[in-house]
Amino acid sequence: MSSAAALPTGTAPTSLFVNPPFRHAHVGSFLRPAAVHEARAQFASGSIDATALRQIEDREIAAHVQTLLQHNIQEITDGEFRREYFHLDFLKHISGITISKNTLEQKEGRVPPTLSVTGKLRHTGNIEVENFKYLRSLVPEDAVKRIKITIPSPTMCHFRGGRAAISSEAYPDLEEFFSDLAAVYRTEIDALYAAGCRYVQLDDTNLAYLTDQTMRSQAQSRGEDLDRLPHDYARLINASLASKPADMVAAIHLCKGNFRSQFFAQGSEEGYNPIAEVLFQKLNVNAFFLEWEDERSGKDFSALKHLPKNKIVVLGLVSSKFAEMEDKAKLVQKINEAAKSVVGEDGLKQLAISPQCGFSSTVHGNEITPETQFAKLGLCRDVALDVWGDAV
Repeated sequence: MSSAAALPTGTAPTSLFVNPPFRHAHVGSFLRPAAVHEARAQFASGSIDATALRQIEDREIAAHVQTLLQHNIQEITDGEFRREYFHLDFLKHISGITISKNTLEQKEGRVPPTLSVTGKLRHTGNIEVENFKYLRSLVPEDAVKRIKITIPSPTMCHFRGGRAAISSEAYPDLEEFFSDLAAVYRTEIDALYAAGCRYVQLDDTNLAYLTDQTMRSQAQSRGEDLDRLPHDYARLINASLASKPADMVAAIHLCKGNFRSQFFAQGSEEGYNPIAEVLFQKLNVNAFFLEWEDERSGKDFSALKHLPKNKIVVLGLVSSKFAEMEDKAKLVQKINEAAKSVVGEDGLKQLAISPQCGFSSTVHGNEITPETQFAKLGLCRDVALDVWGDAV
């Protein structure tokens, strides 16, 4: 069965076999091994240097990839073992962005460092290319298309701080800021493609936060136009992906918070509907990884009525936050319910299943065990076999 190689930008496979994304998928991050935690502590204390830290990360990533292959997990990531935070470890490499830590964060990790734009944004060096190349060296050639590189959505540079966190001297006009930011992303994605990467995922909390009434009010109090903002973000994301070749699959993951099994945003009574039309019909991505593991994250599947026929939704029905295993029959039932909301003859063709988020969006990890995270992925595969048959 062919992959998405011949599909134009912004489309997704419509055949029963989805490749990639896959019928059973995952968001990307995994619990960090003890050796990585120990190495980070040694690096922070100055007892090892960056080269030694990377060597340890390489070793643990190699073992992790072998575990993924042994468990027949289709999507290959490095588990984000090289990152402390899913977004900041990428964004800090962009010239013009400043990351400021605070005492509370340093002691407890509860408050993430603050991001601000202090100068003109420039791509001064590849960020994820070497990480992709290392992953490529670990898998057979026919598995290279299964490697997924996760990067933070460009909206992460705007929403939390808004205009106040962006230098007025560097960017008196925010349109220039958005333009420069998109150019940085295009350069990085172009470099990933040149290295052989064919699958990228943007991790975005901010569109998801716009379904939370409290966060909507906070954004409005900062002067944001809530009717315009989702459209602005769609334009930013599309501009960031504008040079993506047709045979590179782009996914976006929406998250309402995933720090140590906690969350930061509530889904509204309307679920994803406040942003659904823009999300599904305006974003030029192939697939959407969306939280739907409980009513907090997404009350119902009605938003899927906006899903075009050429795009895929990976339903995040399995919790990465809690150890309790979901009931297989109920998961199958939820997928069938979701399919009824998709416009068309067979909504199942446009759906897949995964955990609602990663297992360790920050280095701290969720309150589960390594064994549980793989049991959860095994459950996703079992459900996929029941729903879609052997071709998963």
